[in-house]
Amino acid sequence: MKKITKALLLFIVSAWLAGEAMAQDSPTAFSLEEAQQYAMKNSYVLQNTGLEINKARKKVWETITIGLPQVSGSVNYNKFLNLPVSLIPGEFFGKPAGTYIPVKFGQDYNSDFGITVSQLLFDGSYIVGVGSSKIYLNLALQANEKAKIDIRDAVAQAYYLVLIGEANLKVMKENLENTQHLYNDTKAYYDNGFREEQDVDQMKLMVRSAENEILKAVREIKISKVVLKYTMGFDLDKEITLSDKLDKFLAPLLKKNPSTGFDYTNHIDYKLSQTNYMVSEKLLRLEKSAYLPKLSAFYNWNKTAYGSNANLFKPNIPWFKSSMIGFQLTMPIFSSGQKAAKVQQARIDLEKAENDRALATETLQKEYLTALANMESMLEKYENDKENRQLSEKILNKAKFKFNNGITSSTELSQIETQYLQSHGAYIVSTLQLLQANLALKKALGKL
Repeated sequence: MKKITKALLLFIVSAWLAGEAMAQDSPTAFSLEEAQQYAMKNSYVLQNTGLEINKARKKVWETITIGLPQVSGSVNYNKFLNLPVSLIPGEFFGKPAGTYIPVKFGQDYNSDFGITVSQLLFDGSYIVGVGSSKIYLNLALQANEKAKIDIRDAVAQAYYLVLIGEANLKVMKENLENTQHLYNDTKAYYDNGFREEQDVDQMKLMVRSAENEILKAVREIKISKVVLKYTMGFDLDKEITLSDKLDKFLAPLLKKNPSTGFDYTNHIDYKLSQTNYMVSEKLLRLEKSAYLPKLSAFYNWNKTAYGSNANLFKPNIPWFKSSMIGFQLTMPIFSSGQKAAKVQQARIDLEKAENDRALATETLQKEYLTALANMESMLEKYENDKENRQLSEKILNKAKFKFNNGITSSTELSQIETQYLQSHGAYIVSTLQLLQANLALKKALGKL
């Protein structure tokens, strides 16, 4: 009984460990939305744009602190190697007029420490700078949003490539299975004297061609998965599977009219051009603010000691206090046209930013109309290629039937199969182009 119990326990543990190993080796399944969400968290590009947002927030606070009270402290300890000399007129000491007596004032050692508090009261460039830093933050947020759109687009492109590859592989396997079955039948007929050797060789050639198509399809899927994992930020050494099916993305495109309204003001590219225009506006105001005065207040407190001995911290050494409060007004008067030149340059940059904003508007409208027309064309092409594929498959099935009944030659059958593979390849390409056209239209609409 004990032996049976131990054996049962060992079996359970072994089965559990095997299950754990299989769970670790099993590929991770992602829907398109899950793959895009994974990329949002693991993309190095988005991690950097996120860091830029944090940096921009710190920049805003850095700018704000310029207008807050500033406190600084200082400590000095000095030894004169040679005391400075002052010249006193000799008349004070009964000397002839025009003569001077050199006199040294002070002691060999002195030390002081104190604090200074300053407060900016008015500075035009500070007011403009605070507003500019907030625009800089908005620019970083918009750059992050654009990066997310590009990542979602790239993930979807790679995801579609894998789905298309898997759909193609499925058809290629079916074609190999049918061709292999046809080859076996032909060889059996040949062995019994009802077929020529050329027919067997031709069918064998078709089998080899079908096998090559499968190898090609497998390689394409492998490459597409590498691209998908790279775009997602997924470990390239781990396996990945797709849980969404191709029909999930195709069916909605075939049921509705792609025509839709377009509001370019909601597009990220227009928002970026608008923000860049606002930055140029702020920079112009910043250059103009250089003509304004700058007013600040300050308070200074200080303690100083002097002595002929290096140790100024003895109890009998006196320390003398001093303090001061005041205002400082700085008024620009003349800069030889430097400020005017900077203002003119900033005004030119503002005009360029306005042109860029207008160009962005026209570009977005052009891209929308182009994407819409391309979507309509791809829908028509997809329908035509789908019908062509169905017709070529129908012709191939009839040719196989005729070949089995000795009506069609193997060479003609091979040509018809080549025609089917070409029509199937065109259908696969048009399917991918349709999905890509839909992505391009969504991106043009700002809805990706």
